[in-house]
Amino acid sequence: MMGILLLVLLLLLLGTVPIWPHSRQWGYRPSGLVSVILIILIFMALSDRL
Repeated sequence: MMGILLLVLLLLLLGTVPIWPHSRQWGYRPSGLVSVILIILIFMALSDRL
């Protein structure tokens, strides 16, 4: 379950990188938000709270 969640978040992070044409005008805000969520989930998984 955790692996699937991390894979989905990694794909979301890749999709929001501002080099793609559909997300160029978004800036770094969406990818920053997804990165923060990913870091929190990794920390929770490593500390066995998830």
